Amino acid sequence: MNARDIYTALIEAARSEATVSDILLGLNWSVASIAEAGNGKEFHGLCFSPQALTRTLPWSGTLQGRPVNELARWIMQWDPCSAVVGALVINAVINKDSELLIGANRLDIPGPKHLKVFNYFRPQLIGKKVAVIGHYPQLQGFDECAQWYCIERHPQSEDLPDPAAGFILPEMDWVFITASSIANKTLPALLELAKNAQVVLMGPSLPWVDVWADFGVNYLAGVAIKSSEELWQVASQAGGTRIFDDACEYRIAKLAS
Repeated sequence: MNARDIYTALIEAARSEATVSDILLGLNWSVASIAEAGNGKEFHGLCFSPQALTRTLPWSGTLQGRPVNELARWIMQWDPCSAVVGALVINAVINKDSELLIGANRLDIPGPKHLKVFNYFRPQLIGKKVAVIGHYPQLQGFDECAQWYCIERHPQSEDLPDPAAGFILPEMDWVFITASSIANKTLPALLELAKNAQVVLMGPSLPWVDVWADFGVNYLAGVAIKSSEELWQVASQAGGTRIFDDACEYRIAKLAS
């Protein structure tokens, strides 16, 4: 797998004549509003915010009105803020009318809303070796699993650090990968390490495209935006898991192998 192929595919899938109306880089979540060409109708994209910030971004205050096709290419940049801007506009364009998202299953199961994906898959994880890439608040390993690991770039509690992925993922049966790994460029290496596992690419940062199957992803578990107004309000006020209250809901789709 060529790592660049993932990003080239996303940029191509997001080709559009739309322009950017506004972008918010929030403390936890970032949001983009995109104006559709011809009618000015707005649609929205969501991504986990960059964790490394600078006070001297050269483009601050200049993104309104710029073409999607220009900013989508920023997903290839190494500056984390620029890469998140690219991810935002890509997600906004792809997810606004994605057939995968429209046909994905809503999760009507108990438990915290931001952890519904794990509860959905729980019956399939019994006796399996499972790794989760990314820290999810309140998530604890399931006792039914043979092994359970959480690998996190900024480890908390019992999380393992990034380098653990190279040792652990090749031995796993199931791997859950946060879609924030798209913008921070760790995703290609993670997919390669997890190629023998059932892979779930998940989180609000996910673009709903079936091309993920070509890169070893078996399931998509992303969100549908229910209220863009609520999303902007929560994100601008440093909200975290609160986006799952009224702004977004998780959905799941199995990709054709």
